[in-house]
Amino acid sequence: MRSTPFTDSVARYRAGKFGMRIFLVSLGMLFAASLLGYLIIRMKPAPWPQDLPRLPGALWISTAVLVASSFTMQWALRAARANHQALLRTMMLITTYAGIAFLVIQFRAWLTWLEPVTLRWEDSSGNEYRYALAGFYVLTGLHAAHVIGGLVPLVVVTRNAFRGEYSADYHPGVQYVAMYWHFLDAVWIVLFATLKLSLG
Repeated sequence: MRSTPFTDSVARYRAGKFGMRIFLVSLGMLFAASLLGYLIIRMKPAPWPQDLPRLPGALWISTAVLVASSFTMQWALRAARANHQALLRTMMLITTYAGIAFLVIQFRAWLTWLEPVTLRWEDSSGNEYRYALAGFYVLTGLHAAHVIGGLVPLVVVTRNAFRGEYSADYHPGVQYVAMYWHFLDAVWIVLFATLKLSLG
């Protein structure tokens, strides 16, 4: 076992949760800064474009998938705490597939928006229109990048679950991934609501 400043597993677990909270706070600041920049541009005195293409309807589906995956992730955490190994493996697998499905749906939404956006971008004479369109891709792309980053530990934890490495007394990986996944869910809801209100 690697050397650690903590004398027991409980102390390491608590330190890990504390470290994860700090990590999520730092990510929250990144998303908050990005969102604030978008809103500042949105509230500029220059008129906001009125002929923006409507947001792809697929975003509603991807939102539902991500919210559902947050429930399955929490279900997996409860299964780990209760030492229900079969349920833990099942819920981790479903959450992993849901994360992949979210990215696939997002990618299709980006492609759906790409053609009308490209045409209007080229015809646009003002920067406000381009800011509005770029904001969609910047915010959703930033979130998607963090989902991709979250899939890596999610796959690792799922693999470990199938190897039987977690129990009611030891499941830090499940806990940390659950915290991150719930964070991504909450961030996406805020981003989606903002884009929906500003872009329609």
